[in-house]
Amino acid sequence: MKFNDYEYLRPDLNALSENINVLKEDFVNSLTVDDQYKAVDEFNKINNTVSTMETLANIRNSINSNDKFYEEEQEYFNEQGPVFNETINDFKKSLFESKFRVELENKYGKYLFDKIEVSLKTFKPEIIEDQVQENKLVTKYSKLIASAKIEFQGEVYNLPQMSPFSQSLDRNIREQAQLAVSKFFGDNETEFDSIYDELVQVRHRMAVKLGYKNYVDLGYNRLGRTDYDSEMVKTYRDQVYKDIVPLSQNLISRQGRRLGITDLKYYDLSLKFLTGNAKPDGDKNYLVNAAKNMYEEMSKETGEFINFMLEHNLLDLEAKPGKHSGGYCTFITDYKSPFIFANFNGTSGDVDVLTHEAGHAFQVYQSRNFEIADYMWPTYEACEIHSMSMEFFAWPWMKNFFGKDEQKYKYSHLSEALIFIPYGVAVDEFQHFVYENPSATPNERKAKWREIEKKYLPHKNYEGNDVLERGCYWFRQGHIFQAPFYYIDYTLAQVLAFQYFIKSRENYKEAWSGYVALCKLGGSKPFLELVEAAGLDNPFKEGSLTKVVNKIDDILDSFDDRSL
Repeated sequence: MKFNDYEYLRPDLNALSENINVLKEDFVNSLTVDDQYKAVDEFNKINNTVSTMETLANIRNSINSNDKFYEEEQEYFNEQGPVFNETINDFKKSLFESKFRVELENKYGKYLFDKIEVSLKTFKPEIIEDQVQENKLVTKYSKLIASAKIEFQGEVYNLPQMSPFSQSLDRNIREQAQLAVSKFFGDNETEFDSIYDELVQVRHRMAVKLGYKNYVDLGYNRLGRTDYDSEMVKTYRDQVYKDIVPLSQNLISRQGRRLGITDLKYYDLSLKFLTGNAKPDGDKNYLVNAAKNMYEEMSKETGEFINFMLEHNLLDLEAKPGKHSGGYCTFITDYKSPFIFANFNGTSGDVDVLTHEAGHAFQVYQSRNFEIADYMWPTYEACEIHSMSMEFFAWPWMKNFFGKDEQKYKYSHLSEALIFIPYGVAVDEFQHFVYENPSATPNERKAKWREIEKKYLPHKNYEGNDVLERGCYWFRQGHIFQAPFYYIDYTLAQVLAFQYFIKSRENYKEAWSGYVALCKLGGSKPFLELVEAAGLDNPFKEGSLTKVVNKIDDILDSFDDRSL
């Protein structure tokens, strides 16, 4: 069966809620633990089916935001989902309070109950209407981004399609392309500000109703973070500022020297070499075929995985009108199918997607048979270990994708991975400011963004671009709108992926074996326990960043980047 044949039927969430309430009564009144096991199995079947239908609607809506049918289905889940989640929450609460708790923990693992304990702190019926509003605002943001029609050089493009122009060898084209993109955000500045302000207010309101001081701790709990807190994250940010920002600024200086530009501006940053950036050797079909060959050669597990994805048409890769921006991987539970969504635009980012999102997809494919759906995915920061590490495990095959540009790609990929970390930390610090100061005005938020940007990214010179100079760059970062505090995860995972990269250069087979073992653990352990099980260094530990990034810096120094 192909993805297009996966059947979508709108679930009757009211009827299913009644079914779950009956199951809950049966569960609570069970005389034996076996009867409770049966109730949990039935609950999981219902929950998995709802998840499947919601995921199908979400995928098809993001592929074509102009499809009215799936737009209405997305609205249905936005409105009814929070009400249904109340029923889910009630059942999980009965699981948490079971008289057979010890036996249930032995069967399902203690971590499931730790997750339930955290999730119970994120919901009360009083916030249902707020959740509905939050969902609608997130969808509104996604539609606004997808609506971009940017006129440039006599043609009309969406946001992903503008990316190649930012890498032009012609400096004037780079600047004009960036100004055209910024014009879209400037023209819609009031709308972006309004959507975000409403999101901040509704999230703060939910936090107060649930007994929190502000949204910060609620945001962490909604992400299922059970083994670290905002203070640990702040300490980590401080390490990044001290240990990584100087290295990243050195890489930016090297870029300026390569380009022969003494006054490097924001519109120069996407161009890496005077001879042009590394470009893939072919179109989408060429790259997909190269990925198929790579994964078949990489291991038996990845060969099986990539052929499953291709045989079932589980990749939608090309940018097109009405399609949401960005890239993601999700999982269609009842079909045991990962799905990869992307926006190819002819740049090296196309290959990054094929390795990054495939890392997510490979992980969930390896853990797809967990009895408990909660264990199929780990929390976000652990998820990103799989994706970012896969990017590096793919390095031996990069010649197949880039040909003569192989070394260009490798240098750019590794240097950008290091430069990214301060940006990811800036996004996190900005979000902490926003939710610790919910009464800040949109202009105060933008001013704070620019202040934080200057701290972690002092090379960002926005001369001639008033939209970015007044602090609007973050409008394009969907995570800030869609998933608060989900961004530091990328930086934590990047540090851990660097460790896999270093291990792979010493003993590829051994490093790969450890990676597959980590993927098979899925989300059966919290983040730091997964890190320990993988034999990786805790990124929160003082000194761990220096140890890793200095080795990465040494590898970068081994490249003669000025000759590329």
